Amino acid sequence: MKPTSNPRRGFLRTGGQAGALGALSSLGLLSAAPAHAEVSDYKALVCLYMFGGNDGNDMIVPLDALRYQQDTAACASHGLALSGAANTLLLPRSATLRSVADPVNQAFGFHHGMPELDALFGQGNVAAVLNVGSLRQPLTKAQYVARAGVPPQLFSHPDQTLQNQAGSAAATGTGWGGRLVDLLGTGGGMDSVSVGSGGLFVEGATSHGNQLPANGQLNLAGMSYWPQAQADARRNALRAILGSENPNLLAAAANKALLGGMDLVTNLGAANAGEPLNTVFPSTALATQLKTVAQLIKLRASQGKGRQVYFVSLDGFDTHGGQQWMHWNLLKQVSQAMAAFQLALSEIGAAQNVTTFTMSEFGRTLVPNSGVTDHAWGNHQLVVGAAVKGGVYGKFPDFTLGGADDATGRGAWIPQFSNQQYGATLGKWFGADPQMLENQVFNKELSRFALPDLDFMN
Repeated sequence: MKPTSNPRRGFLRTGGQAGALGALSSLGLLSAAPAHAEVSDYKALVCLYMFGGNDGNDMIVPLDALRYQQDTAACASHGLALSGAANTLLLPRSATLRSVADPVNQAFGFHHGMPELDALFGQGNVAAVLNVGSLRQPLTKAQYVARAGVPPQLFSHPDQTLQNQAGSAAATGTGWGGRLVDLLGTGGGMDSVSVGSGGLFVEGATSHGNQLPANGQLNLAGMSYWPQAQADARRNALRAILGSENPNLLAAAANKALLGGMDLVTNLGAANAGEPLNTVFPSTALATQLKTVAQLIKLRASQGKGRQVYFVSLDGFDTHGGQQWMHWNLLKQVSQAMAAFQLALSEIGAAQNVTTFTMSEFGRTLVPNSGVTDHAWGNHQLVVGAAVKGGVYGKFPDFTLGGADDATGRGAWIPQFSNQQYGATLGKWFGADPQMLENQVFNKELSRFALPDLDFMN
């Protein structure tokens, strides 16, 4: 099995697959609705998805002598200087590794485009979870070579996007975030929300991900008539159309999402008119999405106990040229937007109640190909929030090309942690008990792994 390229239109197919599967699940056609469990407080999970395959090897770089030399040699031999090429392009730190058998001190550095997240790490509010990916079970190099228990469709943008958001290597029509709010949410229209673009992550059996534009405003053609009575009449007519029966299942689900979005926009507008956020966000697409999420959290948290899951995203990580500059620009946007979001959560008094985490379909190869890194497998992820323990979890792969951790000979890491373990650790903080996580959220797959809780949440 070798990496294959995937054109950018693959993202459109991914969105279509996720939307179709989520639509069917929202209409109760793929799984039975679970009973709700009682919660006594408010919590939210925010998934920041990096579309295209974020280069985790460039985002967090090990600075021990052996790996650092291997990293720079692999990049330099192909004419690509990534963050590991010079200490001037890194923000050096060290930490004692956690959730490993040998908790040694590890020197590492964040990419120089992430000073805000580096500062949050220093405050204990960032956990770096190393080498996470799609797995059916723990996997050795020998098992990979024998194709024993290998997840399907590795290195594929659409397939790995769905597997990451589903929390399983098996095909499913729901996301692990949606399944969590199926169990713990209130059943209201604000339990599952995607901002900017849709994601399978927020789709459950009963919890459908209402979708909002990035800025939280719904500007529909024909809705701006004057006098206001004319606009209201047209809006009410549209609501009646969207709420009517439709024999086309996908169209019915899309209508439901738009109708829910209209309700959220109305509520959000009323809330912001009273007391807008003071936190200043950067003028980027991701920051705009996170500002809208902060506004929605402010509105929902004020209503009392409950659970929410959100999906925001940033495209462009499938770099096809100019990776050194492009990746710096992307990580800069991520760092600045997440830092502003944390400030906003502190402003509204929800810092302890909201955790943001990254996902991406796969990492990138250590060895570049024609000046850019290629599709790989295991990847490093970041978890950010006041409820995060902070630190580095797991260990960096062995950077020996063709070694025990390398699936392809080019530095495509076999994951040490599964998406199930990553999601279950967040799910436990969210309020799910071990039985829920094993039987209802992760489809009896979590018990295959020795550490169901990676322990990066308080």
